[in-house]
Amino acid sequence: MIIFLYGQDTYRLKNKLKEIINHYQKAHKSGLNLRYFEGNSFSFQGFLDEFRSVSMFGEKKLMVLKNIISNKDFREEFLKDGKKIIESENTILFCQEGEIKNDRFFNFLKKNGKSQEFKLLTGLHLKNWAKKAFDEQKADVDKEAIDRLADLIGSNLWQMSNEIKKIADYGSGRRIRTEDINLLVKPKIETDVFKTIDAIALRDKKRAFWLIHKHLEKGESHLYLLAMISFQFRNLLAIKSGSKLKMHPYVIKKTIRQAELFSLEDLKKIYRKIFQVDLDIKTGRKDPDTALDLFISGI
Repeated sequence: MIIFLYGQDTYRLKNKLKEIINHYQKAHKSGLNLRYFEGNSFSFQGFLDEFRSVSMFGEKKLMVLKNIISNKDFREEFLKDGKKIIESENTILFCQEGEIKNDRFFNFLKKNGKSQEFKLLTGLHLKNWAKKAFDEQKADVDKEAIDRLADLIGSNLWQMSNEIKKIADYGSGRRIRTEDINLLVKPKIETDVFKTIDAIALRDKKRAFWLIHKHLEKGESHLYLLAMISFQFRNLLAIKSGSKLKMHPYVIKKTIRQAELFSLEDLKKIYRKIFQVDLDIKTGRKDPDTALDLFISGI
């Protein structure tokens, strides 16, 4: 039997993988017939020898193959003998993170196995997942607070899970509201965001576009990304206006350097544009991708 798990949402994918392995281990106590193979670190013949070897205690085997799409030799050889292999009572579990090419190997696994795709959660699906996660923490939370959290974090369930645990602990039994989210979940000013601001300052629109879409490909929401950029431009305005910031010295140093690349009037114009983009996305006036692209091209 073949099980095929794949997709960009590595959080839910890995949880499903763990669930299957735990179920197998409960049924097969010895643990001697659970095998792992990953990437290019093994050959098809090595896998086949393990697969065909006599199992200890008459147990069925579980062969876990993780991220082996790049293993071209394995894929080609597997397709030759695949029909014979799937007739076995043993289970082969393919687990592939990220995007996967729709080729012969992919189609074979889809056709002959039990497959499940884990797409990045967005919109209502993401908010429903967050609500369920809060429920598991026995935390009472406003719908508006969940909306705000989804805007800030986006589809990154690893970060979302950690933030929910932190927020639930902070709530200590009382109802969690939007102001709690704003207090506890701050937009992360990462290296790529500084690079994006640098690209905007230098009018390098090509690089700015590339950096913006790099964030989106990681699963970050458009509004979260816009919030990060807005946060940094607010800091730039503060520095340019002579205000003092309570921030890490490294961040202040970077922000001062960036502020020198803009005039005060430029910063005010850009900040007003960010506000308009945020409004256009939230009201549905513009598609999020289009709104961000127009923001960059209009600077």
